[in-house]
Amino acid sequence: MILSPDSPDEEDLQDSEFLEVYQEATDLYGLAHARFIVSPRGLALMREKYVAGHFGGCPRVMCEKQSVLPVGLSEDLRSSRVKVFCPRCQEVYYPKQKFQDVDGAYFGTSFPHILLQSFPDLGTVRPMARYVPRIYGFKLHGHCGSKTELAS
Repeated sequence: MILSPDSPDEEDLQDSEFLEVYQEATDLYGLAHARFIVSPRGLALMREKYVAGHFGGCPRVMCEKQSVLPVGLSEDLRSSRVKVFCPRCQEVYYPKQKFQDVDGAYFGTSFPHILLQSFPDLGTVRPMARYVPRIYGFKLHGHCGSKTELAS
């Protein structure tokens, strides 16, 4: 079922027993995928996808569309959907529409960090520029964006 090139037909999708087995097979494939992508061969393939920007870009303006990596927030199945991690701002975001239905366990919690440590050249992004709020050209004292910070 996992390696079959055929998709389930309408009759299969009406059978509740088939759907249960199909979900289990999907989960098994997803967990095998999580282990494969941290292997040397899997890391090389995922590196190519990352360099090509396959997973999208960071939604923050100051990150300048930095490529992001998929990450799960839990190793448990059906506990959270996949998110994306930006290496520049080191934040986690909801992905674009095409990746929203993927379980986070299919990538695991460690994947982006293992990839960036395995390929140090990928982690050499320019530091994120910090936005300085100003009114008429003067810096605001003790404020950063909409959150109040203590003056240091």
